[in-house]
Amino acid sequence: MASGVVATVRWSTACSALLNAAAASTGAAVAAFALRGRCGGALGPAAAAASAAALARLLASAVAGFAQGAAAAAIAAGAIGAHVDSDRDLRHLSRLRYKRWLWWTRFGMIITVLQFVLALYLMCIVIKDFSAGKSFKECFSGHDQDNSDWKHILLMTFFVVMWVGTIVQCATGSDVLRWRSFYATHDIAWRAHYREVFDHGIREVLCCLGRVKYSSVLEDDDICVVAKLLGDIMAYRASGTGHLELVAGFSLLQKSKLSTVTSREQAEAPHDLIQDAILFHSFAEAAYTGPLLDIGRNPLMFPCVWLNRQGVLTPWTRARRPILEGDNWWRGHAAAFLKYVNVAPEVLRKGRVSQTKREAAYFVVVLHDLRTVVIAIRGTETLEDVITDGLCRECSLTMDDLDGLINSDQLPPQVKQSVLSSFPHYGHAGIVESARELYAKLEEQPIHQDKSELMTAGFLSSLLGAGCECDGYNIEIVGHSLGGAVAALLGIRLYRQFPKLHVYTYGAAPCVDFTIADACSQFVTSIVHNDEFSSRLSMNSVIRLRAAAIKALSKDSSPNSAKVGKLVSGITSIKRHDEHAVVRCASAGALQTVSEGKPSNGQVHGKSVVHTIRGGVFLFGQAISCLINTPKHRIVSPGAINYEVGRSRTTLTYNGERITVPSHGVLDVAHSEEPSDANRNGKFPEAVLDEYGRSCRLPHSNNGSDVSSAPNDHMCTVSLSEGQSPEVYIPGLIVHIVPVKNDTSSLRKTLLTRHKNKSYKAFIANRQDFMDLAVTPRMFLDHLPWRCHYAMQKAIETRKRSQLIHNSLTGEDSV
Repeated sequence: MASGVVATVRWSTACSALLNAAAASTGAAVAAFALRGRCGGALGPAAAAASAAALARLLASAVAGFAQGAAAAAIAAGAIGAHVDSDRDLRHLSRLRYKRWLWWTRFGMIITVLQFVLALYLMCIVIKDFSAGKSFKECFSGHDQDNSDWKHILLMTFFVVMWVGTIVQCATGSDVLRWRSFYATHDIAWRAHYREVFDHGIREVLCCLGRVKYSSVLEDDDICVVAKLLGDIMAYRASGTGHLELVAGFSLLQKSKLSTVTSREQAEAPHDLIQDAILFHSFAEAAYTGPLLDIGRNPLMFPCVWLNRQGVLTPWTRARRPILEGDNWWRGHAAAFLKYVNVAPEVLRKGRVSQTKREAAYFVVVLHDLRTVVIAIRGTETLEDVITDGLCRECSLTMDDLDGLINSDQLPPQVKQSVLSSFPHYGHAGIVESARELYAKLEEQPIHQDKSELMTAGFLSSLLGAGCECDGYNIEIVGHSLGGAVAALLGIRLYRQFPKLHVYTYGAAPCVDFTIADACSQFVTSIVHNDEFSSRLSMNSVIRLRAAAIKALSKDSSPNSAKVGKLVSGITSIKRHDEHAVVRCASAGALQTVSEGKPSNGQVHGKSVVHTIRGGVFLFGQAISCLINTPKHRIVSPGAINYEVGRSRTTLTYNGERITVPSHGVLDVAHSEEPSDANRNGKFPEAVLDEYGRSCRLPHSNNGSDVSSAPNDHMCTVSLSEGQSPEVYIPGLIVHIVPVKNDTSSLRKTLLTRHKNKSYKAFIANRQDFMDLAVTPRMFLDHLPWRCHYAMQKAIETRKRSQLIHNSLTGEDSV
């Protein structure tokens, strides 16, 4: 048993233990000589304190090691279903033991900090005494210096051991034992382990940020669901792949230039559709009233910019600002929204900025000049929004959720038939619940209201109903990122009541199945900017990216490729487990190991140093790139709204289907008479795609599976076989905005002209092209809202420039 326990100890832990033991012994000797000698001062007490701290750290590591072993045994036993009364008891036991280990590791971290402080204090004492001309030889031995040399060496050894031990402890982390010695290659155990890691980590972060209510919850709540999903993603640890090694696989995917996606067969998006998308994008971006986007727009001056946008510098205007639910006492969020879109305070009729779980922040604006009501839904900005994003299990959609598709008179009969014949439908659980709650908020009705009860007119009905203030107005629902996905589902539910409704989403996450995503194309437009990650982010796309990264590692022509090649088999066969490999938990405190803890000759058990370094360098480079390039293309304010009144809807034919889009431009009316060159000859113009648009696309499959609904924490989720998850897609008509390069002569291709000639074009895209994540240098930067706004403006400019060139060439031909 003792040999088995020793085999599980990390080498760094053993080195740290030896250094602490040496520091404790040498420190005690130095303290004894200093206190017995005639040096006085603080050297003796400080050395004694450092010695005691090293001894305490040694004991804390030993106790933490036994606590870690007990936690690992409980997690492994719970993963395979050991003989305990119920799964809830297993989960509770794992949590208690893991929390106990966390407390001991935190205690060890506090002692490490104390050791660091004492080391600094001792260095200050030494420097002070040497600067005063004192000698430690005299301190230890008085005037007899025959045997003082070894005491001086002892003092120097104590300093060196203390500093090295402290640095090693800070660099190696808090793990005492090797988790792999308990879990080996069993992915179920690794998933359960990381479920505990993320569960406790998320709760502690929320608690530190003021969400204390999440710290004491033990039953399966939203945090548990998110932690379980994140734990499933970390299953690659079962094959021996390290975190930085996986990042190195991402870097190899980025370098790969295979399967580059081009748009040569795609039709250009209508000119007027992009104009309207630019107009209403300002409202979607203005919904971010917190400091998050100001940090990105103005990294150096964001406190001043945000306080100015919040109206702190103009407190006398507080009384004129509308009252929003959850706003601060000076009504700063209302001021920030109004300042960015530059509209009068009276146009903002309703809104909410603070929310709990599965709720969305929103703003309702009435534009009488445009005869339009705008509902702007905020994207991910708070921790509650992040939790909503993480609830990505599939949720079954009800008939009420799809009311606009099933009961609307504006849709073709074949669309309704396709929706009804393919039930059940599903969507992103967190987004579906947020859309349901927002619908109940806007219509002021309970989410689960009995149909027999008398239903009063809600806020939107009282605003847009017959004979009301905004009777006959258009409704534009807009949102960026998470807000765009919620806007799409809200629009699907409201379309029957308000047929003059259109939804514009920007960088929305995939949230519905293929049938629903295609059925709402008449009134939902999704803007995707180049390679932004959010429009491709789903549970399936992450799993496919993980597998592709490991496969790229196996094909890498490095000296370690033979070892890394073994990682692929571990991921592709993660569903084949030997449940008998984990030793059952014999007692609550016993240290259990896995019978197959030692890997075979053909199995990788260790990290590739080359790939680890490559992953670290790639991650550091991406962080620096994002930090430098984030503020580019920012727009301080879109300016005053001064657009043409009224719009109509016309029909665009694409791939044999008729799609309704806005036809009367409301932006830049001076050029509204220009004919649109959308779908001209059905071909992509002869332009070279920008190199920044290159990406590696991963293979995907869309195998259907039978689904059935089951309740889970007040959410009706789809029950599928283990390892399978239905595919979700971006809703509506997809407009993909990509950078292109104009053709210029070789003599004019300087750096300046190359930047000026960079243009964007918008194309009608297929939703299947966004099923996999694109690993590119700008996959995160392209998601920033001001970059999307810039790209849409450039697309309009490119369209106008092309039209002018076409007109001039036509005129020359006629002459």
